[in-house]
Amino acid sequence: MIEGASDVRAEDAFDVEAVRDWLAAQGHPLTGDVAVRQFGGGASNLTYSLRTEQDDLILRRPPAGQKAKGAHDMAREFRIQAGLAEVFPLVPAMVALCQDESVIGSEFYVMQRIDGIIPRRDLPPDVHLTEEQTRALCTRALDVLIDLHRVDVDATPLASMNKGDGYVRRQVDGWSTRFRNARTDDAPDCETVMAWLAEHQPPDVGHCLIHNDFRFDNLVLDRDDPTRPIGVLDWEMATVGDPLMDLGGTLSYWVQDDDDEFFRQFRRQPTQLPGMLSREQVVAYYCDATGRSLSERQWQFYEVFGLFRLAVIAQQIYYRYFHRQTTNESYAIFGPATHYLVSRCRGIIGTA
Repeated sequence: MIEGASDVRAEDAFDVEAVRDWLAAQGHPLTGDVAVRQFGGGASNLTYSLRTEQDDLILRRPPAGQKAKGAHDMAREFRIQAGLAEVFPLVPAMVALCQDESVIGSEFYVMQRIDGIIPRRDLPPDVHLTEEQTRALCTRALDVLIDLHRVDVDATPLASMNKGDGYVRRQVDGWSTRFRNARTDDAPDCETVMAWLAEHQPPDVGHCLIHNDFRFDNLVLDRDDPTRPIGVLDWEMATVGDPLMDLGGTLSYWVQDDDDEFFRQFRRQPTQLPGMLSREQVVAYYCDATGRSLSERQWQFYEVFGLFRLAVIAQQIYYRYFHRQTTNESYAIFGPATHYLVSRCRGIIGTA
């Protein structure tokens, strides 16, 4: 049994034998019975475990229903990880990419599973960390993000992803468009937030490889030392861009123990544990490690953008639920989450 995986939902099932035949044609035959399980941690691309006596694989495919332009690009996600293989050892090993939608009804790719602990909303019951160990886990996780931002992109096949200056502007414009395209009748009014972001956007501070969804539940920890990350997952939104925008995205998920009740309920990672850095301390730790200087007023833009972007992601997921493109009732909460995140943005803007 794999932690976090359960029976495949009926609406997300696929033809396992078709995948077996396709993998055999790629030179990776599966022998014996294939046990298929679905991971429930993500709300974007669908992730499955494919296991035999000899193989321990992961299959990733997009969800059903309307998709934002450029989202759920399996080929892009596959090639980013393949391109990082020699310079960033925490990326999973790729097996094969399928762009023939006739195989299972969508593109997909297969990779090797990294065996370890994935710290989701809470650490597994058998993982007990002291406050000192929790601090080590926190700083080591941040060091992984810092190391990623130090990768020499020009020395990888990913150099062409660098579109040059204007990354901040492109992100503000792009996510504003995505929000408008994903509006539902009950969506919050976000025009004030989008206007503030457009007016207060700073110039890019740099261009480096960014993960764009760096969270604890996208890390794999060493089973023998749960304070040590050994893998980074979910490269769907990775690109070359501004590192502080990446940090802002990371901290939009960073729920502290002193946050309000709704945000604590929204928590998806164990950042409330004693020993974890606060959001303010994370920013200070990152700036100290990278030699950056950032005032509280300057950070407000990245904080608001991170929360706004998360609100858009929540609204996009809720859009699929609202229009019954999915029957997964767990997606209903993303509507109230969008309202909450937009309200949180407005609160910060009110003090800016």
